[in-house]
Amino acid sequence: MTIATDQFVNCEEVASGVNVVTINRPERRNALNLAVKQQLTTAIEKLSADAQVRVIVLTGAGGYFVAGTDIAEMAGMTPTSHTLLATDRVFNVMRQSGKVLIAAVEGYALGGGCELALTCDLIIAGETAKLGQPEICVGIMPGAGATQRLVRTIGKYQALRLLLTGEPVTAGVAFAMGMVSEVVADGGALTQAITLAKKIASMPPLAVRAIKEVVQQGHDVPLETALLLERKAFQLLFDTQDQKEGMQAFLEKRKPVFQGH
Repeated sequence: MTIATDQFVNCEEVASGVNVVTINRPERRNALNLAVKQQLTTAIEKLSADAQVRVIVLTGAGGYFVAGTDIAEMAGMTPTSHTLLATDRVFNVMRQSGKVLIAAVEGYALGGGCELALTCDLIIAGETAKLGQPEICVGIMPGAGATQRLVRTIGKYQALRLLLTGEPVTAGVAFAMGMVSEVVADGGALTQAITLAKKIASMPPLAVRAIKEVVQQGHDVPLETALLLERKAFQLLFDTQDQKEGMQAFLEKRKPVFQGH
């Protein structure tokens, strides 16, 4: 069932609780201009507010994820226009979403496209896909999270290698760095992302949400604080019907039926 089709962004329910959002601007390799960003923001906001949605898969049409931000549109921008146009809003909306986000990457995920993938919780990539941050090559730097996410994901030395040279890496190298969740044959990223999304969507929703929240919030706090966050979330799940159903089903050797409460 198609939920919405805008000029550049399509949104489709492909399984119970699983929706695929496709950036559809293949003539520009799905480069992010303001219209794409606004339509993508609207789609993610709507899906994030829908209680029936469990997982969002983000992909691109035409064999590409997102080749970058639209340089032709960005070249004349000023600091004020970036502020007034909120050019980073889509990244903030994705970061704040309570849903699990999976990027299905083929072709290129460069610049803003790589940052879009990095904002997701999981990244599935075709083996010859290229990921990188080439902003330095046009006189600027990443501005939607790459300098911070890459350092936290792959460490200072690998992050600076990408950021200071602008050179992309293949999916295999990115996987070895810890930047990608899984590498599949070219053309298979979306299929595998949907398979993974279905698996996650079948899990108890409150436990999924608690895990995502604790990982996000615990990442940048002292270990003792993070462990406390984990322990409190763990204990709270024992007040859910899904915990009782899951453990009873295990003892009875049957498949659990999770209801999300």
